[in-house]
Amino acid sequence: MPSMNTVQRNHADIVQSVVTSPAALGRAGFAASWRRSLIHHKLDPATQRPIERLSTPEMRARREAAGLLVRVAGPVLDRLARAACDAGCTVLLSDAQGLILDERVRDGDKREFHASNLAPGTNWSEGAEGTNGIGTCLAEGRAVTVWRDQHFRSTNTGLTCMGSPVFGATGELAGVIDISSVRDDMAEGYARIVALTVQDAAQRIEADLFRASFEGARILSAGAGENAPQGVMLLALDRDDLVIGATRAARRHLGIEDSAIGRLPADDLFSGQTTRGGLEEAQRAEMARA
Repeated sequence: MPSMNTVQRNHADIVQSVVTSPAALGRAGFAASWRRSLIHHKLDPATQRPIERLSTPEMRARREAAGLLVRVAGPVLDRLARAACDAGCTVLLSDAQGLILDERVRDGDKREFHASNLAPGTNWSEGAEGTNGIGTCLAEGRAVTVWRDQHFRSTNTGLTCMGSPVFGATGELAGVIDISSVRDDMAEGYARIVALTVQDAAQRIEADLFRASFEGARILSAGAGENAPQGVMLLALDRDDLVIGATRAARRHLGIEDSAIGRLPADDLFSGQTTRGGLEEAQRAEMARA
Protein backbone atom coordinates (compact mmCIF):
# COMPACT_ATOMS: atom_id res chain seq x y z
CA MET A 1 0.00 0.00 0.00
CA PRO A 2 1.53 3.35 -1.00
CA SER A 3 2.48 5.73 1.81
CA MET A 4 0.65 9.00 2.40
CA ASN A 5 3.69 10.94 1.16
CA THR A 6 3.68 8.93 -2.07
CA VAL A 7 -0.04 9.54 -2.62
CA GLN A 8 0.40 13.26 -2.02
CA ARG A 9 3.41 13.42 -4.31
CA ASN A 10 1.48 11.60 -7.05
CA HIS A 11 -1.41 14.05 -6.70
CA ALA A 12 0.96 17.00 -7.00
CA ASP A 13 2.43 15.47 -10.17
CA ILE A 14 -1.06 15.04 -11.64
CA VAL A 15 -1.89 18.68 -10.93
CA GLN A 16 1.33 19.84 -12.58
CA SER A 17 0.74 17.67 -15.65
CA VAL A 18 -2.85 18.82 -16.09
CA VAL A 19 -1.99 22.51 -15.78
CA THR A 20 0.83 22.25 -18.32
CA SER A 21 -1.14 20.15 -20.85
CA PRO A 22 -3.60 21.99 -23.14
CA ALA A 23 -5.39 18.71 -23.88
CA ALA A 24 -5.78 17.84 -20.22
CA LEU A 25 -7.00 21.35 -19.39
CA GLY A 26 -10.00 20.75 -21.62
CA ARG A 27 -10.92 17.50 -19.88
CA ALA A 28 -10.26 17.99 -16.18
CA GLY A 29 -13.25 19.35 -14.27
CA PHE A 30 -11.33 21.83 -12.08
CA ALA A 31 -8.41 22.44 -14.42
CA ALA A 32 -9.12 26.19 -14.64
CA SER A 33 -9.04 26.45 -10.85
CA TRP A 34 -5.87 24.35 -10.67
CA ARG A 35 -4.30 26.69 -13.21
CA ARG A 36 -5.28 29.77 -11.22
CA SER A 37 -3.89 28.17 -8.08
CA LEU A 38 -0.56 27.25 -9.68
CA ILE A 39 0.05 30.10 -12.14
CA HIS A 40 -1.78 33.08 -10.67
CA HIS A 41 -1.54 32.37 -6.93
CA LYS A 42 1.82 30.57 -7.25
CA LEU A 43 0.88 27.78 -4.84
CA ASP A 44 2.64 24.42 -4.65
CA PRO A 45 0.21 21.46 -4.57
CA ALA A 46 2.77 19.34 -2.67
CA THR A 47 3.14 21.66 0.30
CA GLN A 48 0.88 22.08 3.31
CA ARG A 49 0.02 25.59 4.38
CA PRO A 50 0.83 26.23 8.04
CA ILE A 51 -2.21 26.39 10.30
CA GLU A 52 -2.81 30.10 10.84
CA ARG A 53 -5.89 31.44 12.56
CA LEU A 54 -6.97 34.93 13.47
CA SER A 55 -6.62 35.99 17.06
CA THR A 56 -9.74 36.45 19.17
CA PRO A 57 -9.80 40.28 18.67
CA GLU A 58 -9.20 39.88 14.92
CA MET A 59 -11.94 37.29 14.68
CA ARG A 60 -14.35 39.51 16.60
CA ALA A 61 -13.66 42.35 14.17
CA ARG A 62 -14.27 40.16 11.10
CA ARG A 63 -17.54 38.83 12.53
CA GLU A 64 -18.67 42.37 13.36
CA ALA A 65 -17.84 43.47 9.80
CA ALA A 66 -20.12 40.71 8.50
CA GLY A 67 -22.59 41.15 11.35
CA LEU A 68 -25.86 40.94 9.45
CA LEU A 69 -24.70 37.90 7.48
CA VAL A 70 -23.63 36.07 10.65
CA ARG A 71 -26.88 36.92 12.45
CA VAL A 72 -29.16 35.93 9.56
CA ALA A 73 -27.21 32.75 8.76
CA GLY A 74 -27.16 31.42 12.33
CA PRO A 75 -30.62 29.77 12.37
CA VAL A 76 -30.02 28.27 8.91
CA LEU A 77 -26.69 26.80 10.04
CA ASP A 78 -28.46 25.31 13.06
CA ARG A 79 -31.03 23.59 10.83
CA LEU A 80 -28.36 22.24 8.50
CA ALA A 81 -26.33 20.98 11.44
CA ARG A 82 -29.15 18.81 12.76
CA ALA A 83 -28.76 16.55 9.73
CA ALA A 84 -25.22 17.15 8.49
CA CYS A 85 -23.40 16.81 11.80
CA ASP A 86 -25.05 13.45 12.49
CA ALA A 87 -23.46 12.29 9.22
CA GLY A 88 -20.01 13.33 10.42
CA CYS A 89 -19.89 16.59 8.45
CA THR A 90 -19.08 20.16 9.45
CA VAL A 91 -21.21 23.16 8.43
CA LEU A 92 -19.26 26.33 7.70
CA LEU A 93 -20.00 29.97 6.90
CA SER A 94 -17.32 32.13 5.27
CA ASP A 95 -17.20 35.78 4.34
CA ALA A 96 -16.58 37.08 0.81
CA GLN A 97 -12.81 36.78 1.29
CA GLY A 98 -13.01 33.07 2.17
CA LEU A 99 -12.40 33.49 5.91
CA ILE A 100 -14.44 31.01 7.97
CA LEU A 101 -16.66 33.00 10.34
CA ASP A 102 -18.77 30.29 11.95
CA GLU A 103 -19.09 26.52 12.21
CA ARG A 104 -21.43 23.80 13.37
CA VAL A 105 -19.65 20.54 14.19
CA ARG A 106 -19.96 17.77 16.77
CA ASP A 107 -17.44 17.87 19.58
CA GLY A 108 -16.24 14.39 18.64
CA ASP A 109 -15.44 15.48 15.07
CA LYS A 110 -14.01 18.92 15.84
CA ARG A 111 -10.41 17.80 16.34
CA GLU A 112 -10.26 16.08 12.95
CA PHE A 113 -11.73 19.03 11.05
CA HIS A 114 -9.59 21.57 12.89
CA ALA A 115 -6.51 19.47 12.14
CA SER A 116 -7.46 19.86 8.46
CA ASN A 117 -7.58 23.64 9.03
CA LEU A 118 -11.38 23.75 8.70
CA ALA A 119 -12.04 26.04 11.65
CA PRO A 120 -13.23 29.60 12.30
CA GLY A 121 -10.51 32.15 11.68
CA THR A 122 -8.82 30.28 8.82
CA ASN A 123 -8.56 31.51 5.26
CA TRP A 124 -9.96 29.17 2.60
CA SER A 125 -9.78 31.54 -0.35
CA GLU A 126 -8.42 30.08 -3.56
CA GLY A 127 -5.36 32.26 -3.13
CA ALA A 128 -4.60 30.55 0.18
CA GLU A 129 -5.65 26.92 -0.34
CA GLY A 130 -6.09 26.55 -4.08
CA THR A 131 -9.10 24.64 -5.38
CA ASN A 132 -11.61 24.00 -2.58
CA GLY A 133 -15.32 24.25 -1.82
CA ILE A 134 -15.17 27.76 -0.37
CA GLY A 135 -12.47 29.50 -2.40
CA THR A 136 -13.46 28.12 -5.81
CA CYS A 137 -17.11 28.85 -5.06
CA LEU A 138 -16.13 32.51 -4.49
CA ALA A 139 -13.76 32.63 -7.46
CA GLU A 140 -16.38 31.32 -9.89
CA GLY A 141 -19.53 32.69 -8.21
CA ARG A 142 -21.33 29.36 -8.41
CA ALA A 143 -22.10 26.29 -6.32
CA VAL A 144 -19.34 23.65 -6.44
CA THR A 145 -18.71 20.17 -5.11
CA VAL A 146 -15.00 19.46 -4.82
CA TRP A 147 -14.25 15.76 -4.42
CA ARG A 148 -11.16 14.55 -2.63
CA ASP A 149 -8.54 14.56 -5.38
CA GLN A 150 -10.12 17.54 -7.15
CA HIS A 151 -8.61 19.73 -4.44
CA PHE A 152 -5.42 21.51 -5.40
CA ARG A 153 -3.31 20.80 -2.35
CA SER A 154 -2.34 17.17 -1.76
CA THR A 155 -3.03 17.60 1.95
CA ASN A 156 -6.69 18.44 1.23
CA THR A 157 -7.48 15.35 -0.83
CA GLY A 158 -9.15 13.64 2.13
CA LEU A 159 -11.94 16.24 2.06
CA THR A 160 -15.19 16.39 0.12
CA CYS A 161 -16.56 19.96 0.15
CA MET A 162 -19.91 21.26 -1.07
CA GLY A 163 -20.14 25.05 -1.20
CA SER A 164 -22.75 27.51 -2.43
CA PRO A 165 -22.41 31.30 -2.71
CA VAL A 166 -24.56 33.70 -0.73
CA PHE A 167 -25.26 36.97 -2.52
CA GLY A 168 -25.91 40.18 -0.62
CA ALA A 169 -28.76 42.66 -0.86
CA THR A 170 -27.20 44.56 -3.77
CA GLY A 171 -26.11 41.46 -5.70
CA GLU A 172 -22.56 41.29 -4.37
CA LEU A 173 -20.91 38.12 -3.10
CA ALA A 174 -21.41 38.10 0.66
CA GLY A 175 -20.02 34.69 1.59
CA VAL A 176 -20.30 30.92 1.24
CA ILE A 177 -22.20 28.14 2.97
CA ASP A 178 -20.13 24.94 2.91
CA ILE A 179 -20.62 21.41 4.18
CA SER A 180 -17.43 19.37 4.31
CA SER A 181 -16.74 15.72 5.06
CA VAL A 182 -13.58 13.76 5.84
CA ARG A 183 -15.28 10.37 5.49
CA ASP A 184 -13.90 7.88 2.99
CA ASP A 185 -17.36 6.41 2.41
CA MET A 186 -19.01 9.64 1.22
CA ALA A 187 -21.15 8.37 -1.69
CA GLU A 188 -21.63 10.46 -4.82
CA GLY A 189 -25.42 10.26 -4.61
CA TYR A 190 -25.41 11.43 -1.00
CA ALA A 191 -23.04 14.27 -1.87
CA ARG A 192 -25.43 15.46 -4.58
CA ILE A 193 -28.28 15.57 -2.05
CA VAL A 194 -26.10 17.48 0.39
CA ALA A 195 -25.05 19.92 -2.35
CA LEU A 196 -28.69 20.67 -3.19
CA THR A 197 -29.42 21.20 0.50
CA VAL A 198 -26.51 23.63 0.74
CA GLN A 199 -27.80 25.57 -2.27
CA ASP A 200 -31.28 25.80 -0.73
CA ALA A 201 -29.75 27.03 2.53
CA ALA A 202 -27.71 29.67 0.69
CA GLN A 203 -30.84 30.93 -1.06
CA ARG A 204 -32.71 31.05 2.25
CA ILE A 205 -29.93 33.14 3.79
CA GLU A 206 -29.87 35.40 0.72
CA ALA A 207 -33.64 35.99 0.97
CA ASP A 208 -33.50 36.64 4.72
CA LEU A 209 -30.49 38.94 4.24
CA PHE A 210 -32.38 40.92 1.60
CA ARG A 211 -35.45 41.30 3.81
CA ALA A 212 -33.34 42.37 6.78
CA SER A 213 -31.49 44.93 4.63
CA PHE A 214 -34.76 46.48 3.44
CA GLU A 215 -36.71 46.30 6.66
CA GLY A 216 -39.83 48.44 6.38
CA ALA A 217 -40.02 48.18 2.59
CA ARG A 218 -42.54 46.00 0.76
CA ILE A 219 -40.87 42.83 -0.50
CA LEU A 220 -42.20 41.35 -3.72
CA SER A 221 -41.27 38.05 -5.34
CA ALA A 222 -40.35 38.64 -8.97
CA GLY A 223 -40.29 34.99 -10.02
CA ALA A 224 -41.48 31.49 -9.31
CA GLY A 225 -40.38 31.57 -5.67
CA GLU A 226 -37.26 31.95 -3.62
CA ASN A 227 -35.91 28.52 -4.58
CA ALA A 228 -36.42 28.97 -8.31
CA PRO A 229 -33.66 27.60 -10.58
CA GLN A 230 -32.61 31.12 -11.58
CA GLY A 231 -32.05 32.11 -7.95
CA VAL A 232 -33.69 34.35 -5.36
CA MET A 233 -35.79 36.93 -7.22
CA LEU A 234 -36.99 39.57 -4.78
CA LEU A 235 -37.71 43.28 -5.13
CA ALA A 236 -37.95 45.93 -2.40
CA LEU A 237 -40.52 48.65 -3.09
CA ASP A 238 -41.09 51.97 -1.36
CA ARG A 239 -44.54 53.43 -0.74
CA ASP A 240 -44.54 54.96 -4.25
CA ASP A 241 -43.91 51.51 -5.77
CA LEU A 242 -40.41 52.46 -6.87
CA VAL A 243 -37.84 49.66 -6.86
CA ILE A 244 -35.34 50.52 -4.12
CA GLY A 245 -33.67 47.11 -4.02
CA ALA A 246 -33.35 43.94 -6.08
CA THR A 247 -31.52 40.66 -5.58
CA ARG A 248 -28.83 39.52 -7.98
CA ALA A 249 -31.14 37.09 -9.78
CA ALA A 250 -33.89 39.72 -10.10
CA ARG A 251 -31.44 42.22 -11.54
CA ARG A 252 -30.15 39.71 -14.09
CA HIS A 253 -33.54 38.24 -15.03
CA LEU A 254 -35.40 41.57 -15.28
CA GLY A 255 -32.49 43.60 -16.67
CA ILE A 256 -32.38 46.07 -13.78
CA GLU A 257 -29.33 48.36 -13.89
CA ASP A 258 -27.77 49.88 -10.78
CA SER A 259 -28.67 53.33 -12.04
CA ALA A 260 -32.38 52.37 -12.10
CA ILE A 261 -32.56 51.54 -8.39
CA GLY A 262 -34.68 54.15 -6.66
CA ARG A 263 -36.06 55.48 -9.95
CA LEU A 264 -37.73 52.49 -11.62
CA PRO A 265 -41.53 52.08 -11.14
CA ALA A 266 -42.27 48.45 -10.29
CA ASP A 267 -45.21 48.39 -12.67
CA ASP A 268 -42.82 48.90 -15.60
CA LEU A 269 -41.29 45.50 -14.81
CA PHE A 270 -44.57 43.59 -14.81
CA SER A 271 -46.80 45.42 -17.29
CA GLY A 272 -45.73 43.24 -20.20
CA GLN A 273 -45.79 39.96 -18.27
CA THR A 274 -49.37 39.78 -17.05
CA THR A 275 -52.72 40.64 -18.53
CA ARG A 276 -54.47 41.81 -15.39
CA GLY A 277 -52.81 44.86 -13.94
CA GLY A 278 -49.08 44.11 -13.87
CA LEU A 279 -47.90 45.03 -10.39
CA GLU A 280 -51.27 44.32 -8.75
CA GLU A 281 -51.29 40.78 -10.14
CA ALA A 282 -47.71 40.18 -9.00
CA GLN A 283 -48.63 41.40 -5.50
CA ARG A 284 -51.62 39.07 -5.37
CA ALA A 285 -49.37 36.17 -6.41
CA GLU A 286 -46.90 37.05 -3.65
CA MET A 287 -49.66 37.20 -1.04
CA ALA A 288 -50.98 33.81 -2.17
CA ARG A 289 -47.47 32.32 -2.00
CA ALA A 290 -46.92 33.71 1.52
